[in-house]
Amino acid sequence: MNAKLTPRDLLDRLVSFPTVSRDTNLPLMDFVEEYLDGYGVKAHRVYDATGQKCNLYAHVGPEVEGGVVLSGHTDVVPIDGQDWHTDPFTVVEKDGKLFGRGTTDMKGFDALALAAVPLALERGIKRPLQLALSYDEEVGCIGAPFMIDEMKTTLPRASAVIVGEPTGMQTVTGHKGTTGLDVTVHGFEVHSSLLHTGVSAIMIAAQLVEWCRQQTAANMAREPDPVAAIFEPPFTSLHVGVMNGGTAHNITAKTCRFTVDIREVPTESPAEWVAKFRAEAARLEAEARKIRPEARIEISQYSASPGLRPEDDPTAEPLVRQLTGDNGTHVVSYGTEAGQFQERGYSTAICGPGDIAMAHQPNEYITVDQFQKGEAFMHRLIDHLVES
Repeated sequence: MNAKLTPRDLLDRLVSFPTVSRDTNLPLMDFVEEYLDGYGVKAHRVYDATGQKCNLYAHVGPEVEGGVVLSGHTDVVPIDGQDWHTDPFTVVEKDGKLFGRGTTDMKGFDALALAAVPLALERGIKRPLQLALSYDEEVGCIGAPFMIDEMKTTLPRASAVIVGEPTGMQTVTGHKGTTGLDVTVHGFEVHSSLLHTGVSAIMIAAQLVEWCRQQTAANMAREPDPVAAIFEPPFTSLHVGVMNGGTAHNITAKTCRFTVDIREVPTESPAEWVAKFRAEAARLEAEARKIRPEARIEISQYSASPGLRPEDDPTAEPLVRQLTGDNGTHVVSYGTEAGQFQERGYSTAICGPGDIAMAHQPNEYITVDQFQKGEAFMHRLIDHLVES
């Protein structure tokens, strides 16, 4: 059995692993697996295609349905170019704050979830506690779906999932979906004085960007449905944040690359928006090929995270409200893995310590008060699983 680590001990250890999304998270997962094994809890890994990253899930307590999943991601965003006043991968306490990369987003919650394991075993929970730790959440919620699909087939079905993104310990029941598209337009270079004989990739890309603007404007003008109305803004938006192409002012651009960020309200289908964009791209491509058959438009989807919508008959929401005492209506604009659990049939809510405004920032921190409130939440959750 482990020498018992406190939640703060666990936070220190987790932050010490520099699990930036571009790098491996396996050393952190090795630590987690060894920690769980010390309590007789078996961990299961689900690797990515490279074998350099993995998800990890575990089941604590009786082999019965009706448990609770605590879900968190293990990756963090880079520190490149940020002005840190302390070592980002060492937790430093100062003025009631715990500084370090991932303290808020979201190794603080991960540490609290791990600390709940020995407490659950000591108390003799009657319904299980399940842990779900993912990779590559920060680059598009890529890893979690593979883990969730496996959990559905190998573990007793949980009745609630709590995704511990930072909400200030409020009960969040909705967020928008996020879809990312990488678009490359291939044209044909000619001197701009003969532009009618060539195909400008930039000019075609500009038409697609304008199409995105028009769709957003049309969405904004419509009356939002009741679910969309609770979001700010209350409509699906399409945004182009990066664009580059061309070689000279007097040459039709051979290539142009840009990205599209679609933020869908939960009542709209991400797949349908992608299909609409592809259809418009196909129309423009057909026109361009009448001039030069080499012209084409490549579209790849680099992220797809469905929205989370308030549930008609929830089990996660009332549980989290019971544990927090929060009866307010809260939705967030950022994406999480909650929608991926929900679309696979799990009742899901979001609740975790910390302030999302501190996520991804230099000198990221979680307050000691928020961390302690998260710890108290875990104790109440264990009480609930004991009394069930």
